[in-house]
Amino acid sequence: MDSVVITVHTGGLRGVFDITGEVAGFTAGRGDGLVSIFVPHATAGVAIFETGAGSDIDVMKAVDSLFPRDDRWRHRHGSDGHGADHVMPAFIAPGITVPVLEGRPALGTWQSILLIDPNQDNPRRNVRLSWIQG
Repeated sequence: MDSVVITVHTGGLRGVFDITGEVAGFTAGRGDGLVSIFVPHATAGVAIFETGAGSDIDVMKAVDSLFPRDDRWRHRHGSDGHGADHVMPAFIAPGITVPVLEGRPALGTWQSILLIDPNQDNPRRNVRLSWIQG
């Protein structure tokens, strides 16, 4: 297995960050197999969905609706509502696996691989990409 860590610079902003290009760069020329995308953080996740049509904004609105940034959470250090950030990865997983065919992630036409980061306390995130040859 080959594995690397990429860094995503979020600038301390909450949001959705497209890492499809980085994943495609990692898998280029590798043939068929699987790529694992894992975020080793307690307050972030990864997902596959369409961006560019407002879905990224909708996802963050849904995260905020499901996990309000208020004082209901027992976990209270960090910025306001930070406890919600620790609950979100139970619903948006910290890792996914994507099939790769001829060196390219086998995504649908409009699908992208996205880092979901509701936590403004971290200006950068690490993402581990691991290759398993088919």
